[in-house]
Parts: sequence; C-alpha cells; structure tokens
Amino acid sequence: MTNNIRLLFGQKVRQIRLSKSNMSQEKLAFECDLHRTYISDIERGTRNVSLDNIEKISKALGVQPKDLLDFTTIGNCEQKK
Repeated sequence: MTNNIRLLFGQKVRQIRLSKSNMSQEKLAFECDLHRTYISDIERGTRNVSLDNIEKISKALGVQPKDLLDFTTIGNCEQKK
C-alpha cells in the first residue's frame, strides 16, 4: 500500500508539472529549492515526501497541497492552470 500511494503521488506531481507549459523537472526543482533528482525520485514513487516538501511543490506548481493528493484525476488531461 505504501508504494502505491507514493506512485500515485508521483504520477500526480508529474501530471500537474507537465500541464504547466511542460515544466521541466529542473525548473520545478529550482522553484522548490530541491534537487532535480529528488523530483525525479518523487515522480518514480521512490521517495517518501515530507509535508514540508509537499507544500513547496504545491506552491511551485500553483496548486493547493490537497490537489496533489487528489488521485481521482490522474490521467485526466484537464488540469487547473
């Protein structure tokens, strides 16, 4: 179960990131003050992300933290911009 939520979270981050004018992992990492490989690990579901970093990522993506945890829209091309 733990790995599933990490994978879902990573897919959601990637989906929103790409919906933002195809934002790169590098640009997202810069905006969050995190390393690019950390963002990559999140998107691959291999990182257990802290609440502090969820907040940083949500701010950089221009969404609420709760939006990153809404897995009902994964795969849906229509994202908030």
